Amino acid sequence: MTTQKQDTATIRALQGLADPRPSVRLRAALAIGTTPDPRFVDPLVERCAIEPEFYVRDMLTWALTRHPASVTVPELVEEVRSTRAQARSQALHTLSKIGDRRAWPAITRELLSDVDDEVARSAWRAAVLLVPEGEEHELAAVLSTQLGRGERETQRSLSRALVALGGAILPFLHAAMTDLDPRVRAHAIATDKLVRDPETGFESAIEEAKRVVALGVTGQEG
Repeated sequence: MTTQKQDTATIRALQGLADPRPSVRLRAALAIGTTPDPRFVDPLVERCAIEPEFYVRDMLTWALTRHPASVTVPELVEEVRSTRAQARSQALHTLSKIGDRRAWPAITRELLSDVDDEVARSAWRAAVLLVPEGEEHELAAVLSTQLGRGERETQRSLSRALVALGGAILPFLHAAMTDLDPRVRAHAIATDKLVRDPETGFESAIEEAKRVVALGVTGQEG
């Protein structure tokens, strides 16, 4: 009888993930996370790839973190190779929440420079959390190639990732301060300021950096 009830609850939860009402999908994800079962992992990962509501995706990620990493990480590593941008982004986001460094090899240069900003941002966050000790320099080299990319929120995300790498990023920032692209120079100067003074807000740092670039100096002068 107990097994039958459990099977019925499982079917109901899985059906709930596909319900057209976001509130039902949210409750289903909450129920699955509350009573983890390896049978839920694949449906959760699949739903992450197509779920349109941010707060439901957040609950799906939480539900996945409630399952053993030995089950979830291989599935998510496979998902980061998906052709669907949301699938890649959400899988990377979930891996960053799980924090299992066995996922590190999946954070490739291609993901760190993905054409989709959300995927790239998720990859940056995951990378700085999962990078093994001693490999920060190589990661900094790759991330520095993204300086100047995108709009303000994308640049803010990259700066946060670079700041998390600490001193490993400084040589690359200094080199980027003389880049031919003024966007790259400004972003490098702003990030350098954030590394040196973490209390500085990104908005003030980037505006100051733009003024420095406009004046034709590198930000290291004076």
